[in-house]
Amino acid sequence: MTRHSGFRARCRAMLTREVGERAGPKPEVYLSEIPIGSKVSIIIDPATHRGSPHRRYHGKIGEIVEKRGRGYIVAVKVGSKRKLLSLLPEHIRPFIQG
Repeated sequence: MTRHSGFRARCRAMLTREVGERAGPKPEVYLSEIPIGSKVSIIIDPATHRGSPHRRYHGKIGEIVEKRGRGYIVAVKVGSKRKLLSLLPEHIRPFIQG
């Protein structure tokens, strides 16, 4: 068989939830506003396919650049490059250092 190269290929363990938390995103995710310039961590919500980043960005720390529609533009540094990702709010969480 040929190698499969879909967008969510080879990420079964990363996008698996525990048995008790199988619901979709909570309403607080959509009601809370994240200020521009704040740090966020990119955590892919496996229940929502729309607006999710590639699996290489899962667990990365980025900075909110702007709000565009319902989503946010997040700047992430990958190597020496700065990438801009368009993400929906269910895939980002405020970064709390400590």
